[in-house]
Amino acid sequence: MKIAIIGLGYVGLPLAKAFSKKFSVVGFDISKYRIMQLNAFTDSTNELTSKELMSIIKRDNDDMKGVYFSSNPESLKNCTFYIVTVPTPVDTNNVPDMLPIVSATKNIALSIKKGATVVYESTVYPGATEEICVPLLEEISGLRYNIDFFVGYSPERINPSDKKNTIENIIKVTSGSTPEAAINIDNLYKSVIKAGTHRVSSIKVAEAAKVIENTQRDLNIAFVNELAKIFNKIGIDTNEVLEAAATKWNFQKFSPGLVGGHCIGVDPYYLAYQSQKLGHMPEIILAGRRVNESMGEYIATRVVKLMIGKKIQVLDSRILILGATFKENCPDVRNSKVVDVFRALESFGTKPYFFDPLANATDFWTQYSLKLEEDLTGKKYDAIILAVAHEVFLTINIKELLSQRHVIYDVKGFLKICVDEIL
Repeated sequence: MKIAIIGLGYVGLPLAKAFSKKFSVVGFDISKYRIMQLNAFTDSTNELTSKELMSIIKRDNDDMKGVYFSSNPESLKNCTFYIVTVPTPVDTNNVPDMLPIVSATKNIALSIKKGATVVYESTVYPGATEEICVPLLEEISGLRYNIDFFVGYSPERINPSDKKNTIENIIKVTSGSTPEAAINIDNLYKSVIKAGTHRVSSIKVAEAAKVIENTQRDLNIAFVNELAKIFNKIGIDTNEVLEAAATKWNFQKFSPGLVGGHCIGVDPYYLAYQSQKLGHMPEIILAGRRVNESMGEYIATRVVKLMIGKKIQVLDSRILILGATFKENCPDVRNSKVVDVFRALESFGTKPYFFDPLANATDFWTQYSLKLEEDLTGKKYDAIILAVAHEVFLTINIKELLSQRHVIYDVKGFLKICVDEIL
């Protein structure tokens, strides 16, 4: 068996490493720069170390175990098992953008032979694999579905920057287009997933399981975000309330904050899209999205009001935003909702600045046309917003960065261990 992993981001690269311990793997990505980077033993996602890359890379596309990294579609032609791990974003109208998955499917269709199996891990709405991908595979390859080739869906459960819950330690949901294909797919994943697998009855069930995992989390965070707004009006500490409630055995604790990234901030729109196509308006799902999408402007407004309360001139005030990535201790800037805070602060006439030593300045500029501060030495700010709870921010001497009159707004309740000293 020879396995091809299509898409080498936060999902595909760790998966390629896991399979390379037992199989010959082709790690394919359309980005030549990404392939060059990996072959130079560097991973910008910080999922694999240089040492880990050195241990799995092979320079020839042979049948020996290890990973051959390539951006050449020709390298896919001798594979028998294809796994798609490309991004599935939404467009500016929050409509699913299937272009990456369609492009990956077309590349596979030009390479597959009889007996091949194609498994999708990218998040899609229930039904997308069989409605969009399968017809493309048939049309381009000339092969017959469930006769000449088989398809499965096994949702990714990667948690970027999490070194404890790695791919091998998370139960894998699997499915296949026929009972035999489902067993074969399940057995393949079972060979590398220590936590085991959970085989379901159909591809649609597996797709639905994935999309509701993140939708549920989105709704839970929306609930505590709304609570934070209410408790701010009441004048009590949201974190203290949550800590008190969490003493009950069945209370699920979530923290308020910005919800971005390529999963939680996106997946609910995939489910909502399919629901609306079928004639059902998903009120709770979209209500949760509205709450979470509003948080950037809410935070900016709160900071400005606090500044006014301290008689700090808002116009041309300098505001430092700590954190530009979508989550803590992670370099990924995709769909970062911290940008919403920046834009809202600009609309109030302030001068906001970003500082994030984990984020890639080039990527941030490419996506948002915004700069990252390189050095804070000698600079003063009228307000500081802790937007992303990177551990590295605990090493910053915040007191040195503050003007005489100032506001500190800690979105994540991360700095409270040292705020007393500052205030």
